[in-house]
Amino acid sequence: MLNTKTEITIPFHDVDSMKVVWHGCYVKYFEIARCQLLEIFDYSYQKMFESGYAWPVVDMRIKYVKPLHFDQKIVVETQLIEWEYRLKIKYRICDADSGVTLTKGYTIQVAVDMETQEMCLESPLVFTTKLFKTEAFKTKSGKTET
Repeated sequence: MLNTKTEITIPFHDVDSMKVVWHGCYVKYFEIARCQLLEIFDYSYQKMFESGYAWPVVDMRIKYVKPLHFDQKIVVETQLIEWEYRLKIKYRICDADSGVTLTKGYTIQVAVDMETQEMCLESPLVFTTKLFKTEAFKTKSGKTET
């Protein structure tokens, strides 16, 4: 399974007057971590575009467990949990020092053929080929996880 850990320090422009992160910024933190996850198997948003597919987010869930604060160091953990028909990525934001869970969530993305503008009913071959070639995706036996 593919996993990443992305470290972020909460900037001042993301907080309100009480130094608490505005709820909409969590989406940005998920996106930063998701980009890092996609880079692992060389399928960044630019590569998606070049391959002829867009992958819009069609569903998102965020559970705010504890607030994030200005200058706090956090880790956004990602895990790719579905890939055959859609991308489902699970997220966990935790405090970098204590490891305490602050936020949990997921996003779901589907492939859309940019030429026809039609949603794909399974993940495109260009995506799965890149994914299956990734060492981090393979099990210890060398076989691809399914």
